[in-house]
Amino acid sequence: MPLPLTAAWGRSLREGRTSAIFEAEYDYLFKLLLIGDSGVGKSCLLLRFTDNTYSENCITTIGVDFKIRTIQLDGKTVKLQIWDTAGQERFSTISSSYYRGAHGVIFVYDMSNPKSYASVKRWLKEVERYAGDSANKLLVGNKSDLVSEKMVDSVEAKKFADSLGITFLETSAKNASNVEKVFLTMATEIKNRIRSLEFEPRFLDAKSSTLSATPHCKKFPH
Repeated sequence: MPLPLTAAWGRSLREGRTSAIFEAEYDYLFKLLLIGDSGVGKSCLLLRFTDNTYSENCITTIGVDFKIRTIQLDGKTVKLQIWDTAGQERFSTISSSYYRGAHGVIFVYDMSNPKSYASVKRWLKEVERYAGDSANKLLVGNKSDLVSEKMVDSVEAKKFADSLGITFLETSAKNASNVEKVFLTMATEIKNRIRSLEFEPRFLDAKSSTLSATPHCKKFPH
């Protein structure tokens, strides 16, 4: 049954106020993806960053999952929407739809598992296919706490990242080493990309990684 005009108008005003309050909560919204083989520690990295918790028995992600954390960056409030994608082949079709509109992609491998490192090239192709080349990228070697079990050379991984023109970091979700740095680095690099386009969007539409002038955009001060 249609609402009376006065009721509909009142609801519209309330929804408008709610929308304004929601928008005021942040200056940026970045969609980030954690990509890599199953078992490399993507879920553990996500839990460490968003909840500051760690479990030796992180449950393998089925399909996709996501968490949100809001940070302060250069005086701006940035909301990070971080998607944890399944690494199993049988979920590749499900995960592919979430690649679109990503502002940043974090490729994760297990430093004690050379196969997971070799798989990064395959994941790169997946991202290029579904997300294009506009998203910022970062390479992460996880489980740096397993010193005696390390099988992927850091120098080699750094050279590989350099050849792609992306940042490389080694992390440990277990002891929290470099976890904050990974996400802050990614957020900073995305923000710098926006700066290079001379616009500062109030909101980046998660449906499109294209940065364009909108009523919410303003020029960076020089």
